[in-house]
Amino acid sequence: MPAPTWDPAQYLRHAGHRARPFTDLLARVPDLPTEPPAGPPRIADLGCGPGNVTTVLADRWPTARITGYDNSEQMLAEAQAHAGARLDFAYADLTTWTPTETYDLIVSNAALHWVPGHLDAFPAWLDGLAPGGTFAFQVPDNVHAPLHALLRDLGNTPRWKDRLAPVLRHEDSVHAPGVYLDHLARLACDTDVWTTTYHHVLEGEDPVLDWTKGTALRPVLTALADDPEARDAFVTEYRDLLREAYPSHAYGTVLPFRRLFVVARKEA
Repeated sequence: MPAPTWDPAQYLRHAGHRARPFTDLLARVPDLPTEPPAGPPRIADLGCGPGNVTTVLADRWPTARITGYDNSEQMLAEAQAHAGARLDFAYADLTTWTPTETYDLIVSNAALHWVPGHLDAFPAWLDGLAPGGTFAFQVPDNVHAPLHALLRDLGNTPRWKDRLAPVLRHEDSVHAPGVYLDHLARLACDTDVWTTTYHHVLEGEDPVLDWTKGTALRPVLTALADDPEARDAFVTEYRDLLREAYPSHAYGTVLPFRRLFVVARKEA
């Protein structure tokens, strides 16, 4: 699947809702050593996006040296506003990235579902962890929810299939919770896996469409970027389907959103 073009401003329109799962993930991450033998704690944030949640890592571990990695130049440009003496950002393609130094924590927030075959990367990532280090991530676990199912169904209709089917995210982009547990346990990690369904109350006109414009819809918008008429036609069709699937109420529009969390601690 070609890499989508990202729009940091669009993504950040729902920053509060998107950041909450990361905070919930970090609540289960054990404290890092304040001064390990190799120096200050070292943290990698894989798929850091615009860097707004990477700063949460700096708040919790103010002495750590933190690097956020992403493959979007647009996101990295936005993230640079958060850079400082102990926090920096760098380009990395997670389909090929391997640690070149030792980390006490490797963390990822809502990124691995964009990385085909990410299970195969785990052994090398764990090799880059210090003994007793932690690998923690969360991913959307709602590939069968209406916002994704309708997007796939529409993209596979005769009008759109030739142009869009290759860029739509597959149903196996996220594995079942037990798959992650088994895989990481076999790699000698003490592993905690759980899921949570958030019920986000969104405001504004067509807020679920607005949400998807920051994430799930990006590959489609990228594929149709050179054909504005087709892009607008697709978005209109998708909008109408979302309006039916997610009706608005006086208090807002409810978007149920399930996420999968994993915290794996390497043997000391």
